[in-house]
Amino acid sequence: MKCEPTLTPDIDLLALREKYRQQADRRRRPEGFAQYLEVTGELEEFLEFEPYEPIPQRESLADETDVVVLGGGFAGLIAAGRLKSVGVNSIRIIDRSGDFGGVWYWNRYPGVQCDVESYSYLPLLEELGYMPKDRYAYGSEIFAYCQQMGRHFDLYRHALFGTVVKSIRWDETLNRWRIGTNRGDDVRARYIVMAPGPLNRPKLPGVPGIKRFKGHSFHTTRWDYHYTGGDWAIPELDKLAGKKVAIIGTGATAVQCVPYLAKYADKLYVFQRTPSYIDDRGNRPTDQEWAKRQEPGWQLQRMRNFHIGINEIFNKDDVDLICDGWSEINRNIQAARKAAGWPDMSFAQLMELREIEDYRAMERIRQRVDSIVKDPKTAEILKPWYRFLCKRPCFNDDYLPTFNRPNVTLVDVSAAKGISEITEHGIIANGIGYEVDCIIYASGFETTTDLRRRYGIDIVEGRNGLSLYEHWANGFRTLHGMSVHNFPGMFFTGYLQGGVSGSITQMYDQQGSHIAHIVAEAMARGAATVEPSREGEAAWVETIRANLMLDTNFWESCTPGYNNNEGLEVTRYTIFGEPYGPGFHAFDDLLRRWRDAGDFEGLEFRPSATPVCETLAAQNI
Repeated sequence: MKCEPTLTPDIDLLALREKYRQQADRRRRPEGFAQYLEVTGELEEFLEFEPYEPIPQRESLADETDVVVLGGGFAGLIAAGRLKSVGVNSIRIIDRSGDFGGVWYWNRYPGVQCDVESYSYLPLLEELGYMPKDRYAYGSEIFAYCQQMGRHFDLYRHALFGTVVKSIRWDETLNRWRIGTNRGDDVRARYIVMAPGPLNRPKLPGVPGIKRFKGHSFHTTRWDYHYTGGDWAIPELDKLAGKKVAIIGTGATAVQCVPYLAKYADKLYVFQRTPSYIDDRGNRPTDQEWAKRQEPGWQLQRMRNFHIGINEIFNKDDVDLICDGWSEINRNIQAARKAAGWPDMSFAQLMELREIEDYRAMERIRQRVDSIVKDPKTAEILKPWYRFLCKRPCFNDDYLPTFNRPNVTLVDVSAAKGISEITEHGIIANGIGYEVDCIIYASGFETTTDLRRRYGIDIVEGRNGLSLYEHWANGFRTLHGMSVHNFPGMFFTGYLQGGVSGSITQMYDQQGSHIAHIVAEAMARGAATVEPSREGEAAWVETIRANLMLDTNFWESCTPGYNNNEGLEVTRYTIFGEPYGPGFHAFDDLLRRWRDAGDFEGLEFRPSATPVCETLAAQNI
């Protein structure tokens, strides 16, 4: 089926620019990240609460292994799988949760669903011989797929679940990392892969009185079905009958669970700072005939097409394979250029065209709100006044109609007075008290806050006690975004100084495969350690800075959110770290050439002066 451009309305560009600026200024707060609370101390119960799987007790371990992988979500699963594929079988995977899955283990709220199409998001589909049931998979299927990955790579026997890493220290005498945990473990490893993912620690809004509330409360990453009734397979929240419920936050999580809360609660208050972009979902079961027609390599082709549809510009011969809201603007640009006879355009002219199509597409979304929400005042509050991708776009067929229900009240807290406090019995916002039985925090994750907060690990020390947090205090310093000088055998996944893909799992596979290649080479050489040289690290940092293509004007014009450092100055960093400017696929080509060259430029493989086994024996370890 041919993917057609969308019909978008005409706009007054200058007027909209000013409107966007006013709306962003209204929400900008000088404290930036400090407006959110870390779930530590008396708030740690929001993190420690484990409503899903009983964590079995076990004795502390004194363990010796080749590789420790920190994290059992997609990043950790892929890294461990790629390591095993090159013959590394001595592995430990450490995760707080009770099973594999990462964010898909914890996110079990009603309606949880992938808002990127499953065929581009779920990794290694061809390798595992799996085809998602729906175009946009539900959380229960994604969690089950993570478990399937664990079985496919035989990873369960390597896993330490229910275990929290508290310290990571390099032991120079052993040429080993020493990992301490909340279980009293001392795990020693030659190599360590940091794979916590960007969505592993919940955060809370900086509102006074959270612990004062005498009703029930929880974060959406720890959904309490014992209180609400139902479960994520059958989200019939029947125990909310007769109850007044408040939910704070209207991002991707709230958009999916609000319709279920509204259906079962006697009264629902939705507290919103910034409205989300809401387009239709139109989910459907996977067409089995379509699935049978896919040829080898289809998923990588689809992932590449998805990435281009979001981040680049379709060429005249490109076909939009995804054809959903993510690629709408790019698809419309392609149609506009075709109608004009494909004129030659400079990069600046293309960006001007993109801005126009962006504003037109967002105006379509705002008109869609008017066509669905009956109350004009409520509809106005729900309209997003910012550019596409300033905040994560959401797709849901039930969210906007929910605000036509008589038991649902939308509370706009965008002004500075906003939520002023939480009392024993509810919430005070805009000078009005809302008495509720339950407060649900849909306030997101520690995605762009201080690295120590995001990792949740007190100590990460390399050679000579060098703190990783101090080493990066003035900016990331890596080789290819995956390894760091003075941190031998420590590797990183995620957004640092590498390529950023439209599908994060494709990025994880790129990183996991590259890390596995280096570890296999180090073990084949019998090297005691491997790490970037000081010169290699410095050269890559210079490469990143010289090729940085960060559109600061775009991000600084955005409404505050985690995508633009909460509206503070955007220089080098956003949620995506310092991405390699030429793009994900150019970075992939660079890594491939680097590996094919065979000289491992920028890395140092160091032999061991004393065999490690002798050192261990001497210390009775």
